[in-house]
Amino acid sequence: MDQAIADKLLFWAERYNNPKYFEEDPIAFPRRFYQMMTTVQPVLGFEGGEWRPCLQDIEIAAVFAAHFAWGRRAMIVRDCSRLFDEMVWRPYDYVMAGDWRNDSSSIHRTVKWSEVAAICKRLKAFYSASSTLEELSADEMRTRIYGQKTDPKAANKKIWMLRRWMVRRDGRVDLGLWKNSSPSDLVIPLDVHVYRQATELGLTRRRAKDIVTARDITDSFRELFPDDPAKGDFALFGYGVNSNA
Repeated sequence: MDQAIADKLLFWAERYNNPKYFEEDPIAFPRRFYQMMTTVQPVLGFEGGEWRPCLQDIEIAAVFAAHFAWGRRAMIVRDCSRLFDEMVWRPYDYVMAGDWRNDSSSIHRTVKWSEVAAICKRLKAFYSASSTLEELSADEMRTRIYGQKTDPKAANKKIWMLRRWMVRRDGRVDLGLWKNSSPSDLVIPLDVHVYRQATELGLTRRRAKDIVTARDITDSFRELFPDDPAKGDFALFGYGVNSNA
């Protein structure tokens, strides 16, 4: 990697790995539940009693925030807020109760309430037998939670985004709650914007926007962050901010 580019990526990764840049971002939702879970005082529940979120609340918030993470940030935040309002900001209780809104109207772009209900149904089935989504591979998350067909070539952007949130543990933006997973095994969440930025920086020469390309970009960042290549996601965010300035 060119040294000048490497220096910029190192600078951007450090600068933009900061919560202030992600206050209106999908991660703000699982982070909100995380902060309530780890606060000294329990929060007031909607029934008037004390309530504290659990790991499953954070995981469910991450599942849906990642699922909605396409389009303008303001729209994503608006529609995530609508969803959690429907859940009365108790995602795990909502999922396990089984009384989900299920109709053909849109909640976010092409995502309908019926799709949300289908994900809730699969989450309920999962949590009835297991305690954490951490045990699922990316493909298992794709099929068992999001209800998509197996695709060995898929970049699975939203799943690797979710995993970055839950696994990275530097105490800044990401939550680091999945202790049995290693940051070194994460893959850069690949979408069209990340792909464009990575190709402009020379981090990949591949044309397909698939898992091989995502791993190729990840390996480029492994030169800079050997044990934490997904930190490069913040560097690409920084590149996007500065190239559009």
